Formats: sequence, C-alpha cells, structure tokens
Amino acid sequence: MNGSGEEMQTTLPEKETRDRSRGPTIVKVRPTRVGGEADAIVFDVADVAVFYGDYRAVRDITLPIRRNQITALIGPSGCGKTTFLRVLNRMNDLIEGARVQGRVLYHGVDLYDERVDPVEVRRRIGMVFQKPNPFPKSIYDNIAFGPRINGYKGKMDELVEHCLRKAALWDEVKDKLKESGMTLSGGQQQRLCIARTIAVEPEVILMDEPCSALDPRSTLQIEELMAELKVEYTIVIVTHNMQQAARASDVTVMMTMDTDRAGYVVEQAPTMELFTNPRNRITEDYVSGRFG
Repeated sequence: MNGSGEEMQTTLPEKETRDRSRGPTIVKVRPTRVGGEADAIVFDVADVAVFYGDYRAVRDITLPIRRNQITALIGPSGCGKTTFLRVLNRMNDLIEGARVQGRVLYHGVDLYDERVDPVEVRRRIGMVFQKPNPFPKSIYDNIAFGPRINGYKGKMDELVEHCLRKAALWDEVKDKLKESGMTLSGGQQQRLCIARTIAVEPEVILMDEPCSALDPRSTLQIEELMAELKVEYTIVIVTHNMQQAARASDVTVMMTMDTDRAGYVVEQAPTMELFTNPRNRITEDYVSGRFG
C-alpha cells in the first residue's frame, strides 16, 4: 500500500495496563504525533482510492483525522462517504472484489500492510451502523459478548454498568438487564450498540448515519452522547443531516462525485468555517440546500 519503499511499522501501538483496583476504566492507546502537528493525528490518509471490481468508488482522498474530535463526512448520496468510512477499519475487506489503494496510517501503522491483523484493527476502531443491530441476546450479554471472546478477566458486572453509563443508558435499563436488547426502543437500541462498541475498548468510533432511523428526541440524545464520548474517543460520522453536522462535529469533510461517479473530497475545514465561509462553490451550494 505505501509504495514509497520505506520501512513501515506494522504493529499496532501497545495499550496501557488497566489498574484493576480502580475499576473498569477504558484505557486508550498512547497516540503518536505526526509531522509536529499541535494535535495528535490518529489517521493520516493519503491518495486513497477504493475499487469494487473495476468500478472506482472513491479517489484521491487525502486528509488527517485528529484525536478527540468529531469529524463529519457530508455530501450527496452515492459519493462514497460510507465507502471511505469503511476504509478506516478495513470493513471493505469483507466485500468480494473490493480493494484499496493509497496510504492509511493509524498512529503511524499502515493498516493495509499484509502483516496487520484486520480483526485487531476492527477491535481498536469500532463501528456503529445506520440501523441499530443489537444481538438477539439480553441487554447484559450484548455488552459482555465482545469482552468475553477477547478474554476479559475483570469484573464483568462492573464493565457492563460502566459501558451502559458511558452510553447514557444505565438508568433506563438497570432493572431489566436480563431482557432482550431487541425489546428496547430504536434510540435505546442505538445507544446499546454504542455501549457494545465501547466494551471492547476501542480508541476510534465510526458511525454510519447513526440517527437516520431515529426520531428527533433520540437523535438529540445520540448527539449529546457523542459530545461526551469525544473526550475519550475519536469519532468519525457519516450524516446527511446538515443541522446535525453543524451541531455535533468539530471538523466537516465535504465529498461529492465526479462524472465517472467516483467520490472525492471537495474540502475539509473546521465545521463552523465550512458552513459559514466555504472555500468551494460546490460546498456552498450543498450546505445551503441548492443541490444534493
């Protein structure tokens, strides 16, 4: 993937040891700083293109994604936002015929080096999907499932409570942990899925239109939750809701598609700047509702 002939690091950063005496604290990977940037860069993406067979879905994507920020991907349907999101944790590997060109560094590690374990990548970089997808298990077992298969040795009851509290769901479900996660409302199910993602101790949370199936109240709850979570996590979200991008994100990436329908980045900027003073006419037309 790198193509530069340089020797690349292929081991994901070591994680700190959890202090068991202080309870189930979610511990982060120690980030490295890239190129002397003031903010730690989690992803350094350069010249990325994604193909499904012969079809090029996205092209020439170059951007940094920084630690403890919410980055929103916006743009018209079909411009490759979800395709690019899935690049960041190698979910496209699961699609037959998909291939990625370019460079995707995660704390300096080339995620697409053949020596990197994609399962470990997806554990470090969790994903919340457009439609809530709780397991057909109890609320408790939805949270405990991932830690169990990863050999978690701590106190599971404490971990489950910790993750549900992080997802602002504990007070609503603490008396019915043995009930199926499928019985929860849509907004509760989405927060359950976020708690399930947190349980395996990621550093990054990817969200693919997490509020598109939710009512306004549930949407606001998810946005408030994201604002709380970014203190500890780096979040990348795909959204078609311009108001949501403006309210919830720190940085916005505008994407569109070329005449060959390959998606590309028009511009990236701090959210307030992009919405109030976009540099590109395409962005201005899209955020103002003149097209898209």
